Amino acid sequence: MQKEVVDSMAMKRALTRITYEIIEQNKGIKNVVLVGIKTRGVYIAQRIAAQLQQLEGTAISVGELDITAFRDDQPLDRPRVSTGYQLAFSVADKRVILVDDVLFTGRTIRAALDALMGGGRPQSIALAVLVDRGHRELPIRADFIGRNIPTARQERIRVAVSEIDGHDGIEIIN
Repeated sequence: MQKEVVDSMAMKRALTRITYEIIEQNKGIKNVVLVGIKTRGVYIAQRIAAQLQQLEGTAISVGELDITAFRDDQPLDRPRVSTGYQLAFSVADKRVILVDDVLFTGRTIRAALDALMGGGRPQSIALAVLVDRGHRELPIRADFIGRNIPTARQERIRVAVSEIDGHDGIEIIN
C-alpha cells in the first residue's frame, strides 16, 4: 500500500526552505559547494543550487557522489574497491553541503563522509535532506531538513523526482 504524504508543491516549498536556511546559516553562499549523493540527492542538490543562484546571483559548484564502494552494510564476500575521489572540484577549505533525499539509519551519510574526505579537508560539512524519517543507527543528524516524516521501521519512503520519475512527490510504502 502506498500513501502520498508530500505532493510536488509541498516538495518545492521544502526545497525553498532548505535553500533559505543554507543562505542564512552560511551568511550567503561564498565558499559553499553542494555534493549530491547519487541518485536522487544529485537532482535535489541541482535544484537547491539553481535556487541559490537565483537568490544570490552567483553559481555554485555541484558535485555527484557515488558511495557504493564506501558502504559498510554490503555483503562481506563482495569486494570493496574504492573508485577514488569522484568530484570535479576540491572540497579543501570549502563549506560543503552534503545533499540526500532520505535520512534513515545514517549509514549512507557515513559512507558519503568517507568518500568526501579524499578531496581534502573541508572548512565544514553540513547535511541537507529532503526527508528525515528517524531510526538512526549512527550518531548523524541533518542540519537542513525539508520534512520530518516519522515512519515505522518496516515502512519505506519513496522520493520521486521529475528528472527520473516524471513527477515530484514523497510516498510512504507499507
